Formats: sequence, C-alpha cells, structure tokens
Amino acid sequence: MKKIKVAVVLGGRSVEHPVSCASAAGVIAALDADRYEVQAVGITPQGQWVTVDADSAKLAIGNGALPEISADSGKRVVLAADPTASNVVVTDAAGATSTMSDVDVVFPVLHGAFGEDGTIQGLLEMAEVPYVGSGVLASAASMDKEFTKKLLAAEGIPSGDHVVLRRGQELSEEDKQRLGLPVFVKPARAGSSLGITKVAEWSGVPKALQAARAVDPKVIVEAGFGGVRELECGVLERLDGGTPDTTPPLEVLGTGEEGWFDFDAKYLGAESPYDLNPELPAGVAERVRELAVRVFTTLDCSDLARVDFFLTADGEVVVNEINTMPGLTPASGVPQAWANAGLSYEELVTRLIELAVQRGTGLR
Repeated sequence: MKKIKVAVVLGGRSVEHPVSCASAAGVIAALDADRYEVQAVGITPQGQWVTVDADSAKLAIGNGALPEISADSGKRVVLAADPTASNVVVTDAAGATSTMSDVDVVFPVLHGAFGEDGTIQGLLEMAEVPYVGSGVLASAASMDKEFTKKLLAAEGIPSGDHVVLRRGQELSEEDKQRLGLPVFVKPARAGSSLGITKVAEWSGVPKALQAARAVDPKVIVEAGFGGVRELECGVLERLDGGTPDTTPPLEVLGTGEEGWFDFDAKYLGAESPYDLNPELPAGVAERVRELAVRVFTTLDCSDLARVDFFLTADGEVVVNEINTMPGLTPASGVPQAWANAGLSYEELVTRLIELAVQRGTGLR
C-alpha cells in the first residue's frame, strides 16, 4: 500500500518555539514508518523554512536546554501557494531546486502566533494541502483570549471576569475594584504560560504588563479565584463524525516558584505535574466533559483541542482557555490523558492524520 506522505512542521516564530520542537519530536516518533513517509520541516524564529533532521534527542527539552531551529539546519523549503503546482519545493545552497514528493498532509505542530492562530492554516488552504487541526477562523478565535471569551459568553459558557488592555492602555481604578486581587496578567495571544504574571498587589501590575507586552502588545488581565483547582480535558473528533470524544479530566498539580503552573513546572520539572485520576465532587467530571465539547463546537474547532478549566471552591466549573494545538511532548497532559483513557499516543497521532486526509481542504 502506498505510504501517506506527511510533512511535520515545527519550530515557528512564536516564543513557544522550543515547545513546538519537543512536541514534533514526539509526533514524528509516533508515526508508523510502515504507513507514513515523514519529512520534518522547521521554521526558524525569523520565519525561514528549512528541512530538519528529525532527531528526537536534538528536538527535546531537557537539562535546561531549549531546542531551536536555525537557518543552517537544512535546505531551504518553500510552500507554493499554487494548488496546481508541486506544493513543496526544496532549494540547496547552490540554488538548485527539487520537489519534495507531493505531500499528502501537513501536521503543523506549531504553538502560538504564526502557527496556531490561523496564519499557516490560511497558507495551507491556499495551497490546497490538507492539514491537521482547526481551520483559519477557529484557530484565530481560539488563539486570541479576548475573542474566545466573547464567543463563549455569547453561548452562556462561563469563562471568568477579565479586562483587555490594548497598546498604551492601563488598568483603571474601576477595573481594579471589579477584578479584585489576585489577578493574572497574560499576553492575549500566547500559550505555554509564557509572559504570564500572578499579581498579588496592584503595585506589581506595571512590571507584569511589561512582561506580557514583550510577547504580545494586547494583554488580558483575569480575575483570580480562591481555592481553585485546575483541570484539563482533551477533545478529539471521531472519524465517523458526531459528538467528539473527550478524556476524563486530569488535574494540574505542578506549580512553579510563584505557586502556579508556569513554564518551568510544565516542561522542566522532574516529576509529572498531573493527576490523571483526580477525586472530584459528584458531577464535576461530567460537567467538564460537557463544557469541553461545547467550547470545541462553539469555536468551530476541528480534530483536537485541550480545554482548560478552573474548579472554584464553591464547585463552579469555569473555562480558562482552549488550545487548538496543545502540547504533544511526552510530558504533556493531552497524550497522557488519552493514553489513560485507552488511546495510545500512536493511535492518537494516526487518527489525527486520518481525520485531516479524510476532510481535505476548503469549507469545513
């Protein structure tokens, strides 16, 4: 049987570049060599596309080292935005070009801006190359926390009080009075807990805004919750359509130096930061799974997502955010949650490829 040709795209221009590299290493290792012909394509922090050696050791996060794709990682790659042409062209140092055998599907394992936000999805639609993950609108709306919250509010899905600050805007006294302390100051369009600060005193807001705006000029300030527990739920479409599958909720246990789930706790900790089988009050697991599907469908997502929740001290389930391309490193919550539910990492990746090939491109 002819092998399906998969281009795994990794790295990217966002601050989540190293997480993407590590996620892609896991995806590549999970692809069955008897079924798939795999080519790794890296995007440097400056936006250059190059072929990459898919060596999981080089792409992993570990011992304080963060992987990064550079311009000399391989040959230059260009994706043609012409669906009638060879869709992926490789150029060597001398300028000679060759066609990367026509790609059947792209797996864009990219996190954050210029990857998870609809940009590469639009490029792939123009080239008529099927790809794993949500489409242009769902990717963009899910990446931008402001518009995620607006769409969820329109459907009556609870997502917590917040304020959006655009370039040059500051928190007003009215905002402070309404939000209360603590607050979380976040880049509006980023993930992996980068650029986020937990603020316990209002005097800490200017520094927190500076850290967030180093990632994104638009910032969201969210009200904190007392006695909160953090839960995550994976969502995965079915090949036959219908209501998507979900994982039982897992609980986030890992905390950084400031007492919340920061980048170091997610990716650099020695122990798993998750409880895959948490004890929850009656009805909470069912409520989380129901809301995860509602969030997924409200935002018109495709294939997979991870929906994050807060469980407040009074038992209310509140949506935190959604990730349309969640971390897929071996230490990430989504692969662990699916494995715990009976779907192995290899089976998860295989279903994602099958979903993308089955759907093709165009209107969803």
